[in-house]
Amino acid sequence: MKIGDLAKAAHTQVETIRYYEREELLAQTARTEGNYRVYGPEHVERLSFIRHCRRLDMTLDEIRALLKFKDSPPKDCSVINNLVDEHIKHVAVRIKELKSLQKQLVDLRNSCAGGGAVDECGVLSGLSRASLAEPATDTPYDGHVHGTHKVSGKRKSP
Repeated sequence: MKIGDLAKAAHTQVETIRYYEREELLAQTARTEGNYRVYGPEHVERLSFIRHCRRLDMTLDEIRALLKFKDSPPKDCSVINNLVDEHIKHVAVRIKELKSLQKQLVDLRNSCAGGGAVDECGVLSGLSRASLAEPATDTPYDGHVHGTHKVSGKRKSP
């Protein structure tokens, strides 16, 4: 099948498939004389595995490690369990952060009864006060970026 057929079979976008190939999660495939990539059922299975891992909020590095274990199974699956245990810890931290974010947003929303003039809006004034209270920094905020936690010894995913 061609890349468009693979995209349909795996319910994903063509550019996502190309991205996973660049990231070496999907192996480069053979090409036809017309330079079209040729895919088989094994590519659908692998792409479905990757997509499911992404739905579990796993990083590309975590997925890469799991695929390596899948392709060359270790004698002992404890390394796989360790990877998942680390991911569970990350999810627990994210849940705590999201609950804090939810509380901040609820408090912000409760600061405005609505119906008044925009220049008296409690939400906008609360956001303005909070933005002025934040320390100035030249580095991008790294506290709430989806899917960027590290696997030890690995690089961060984009």
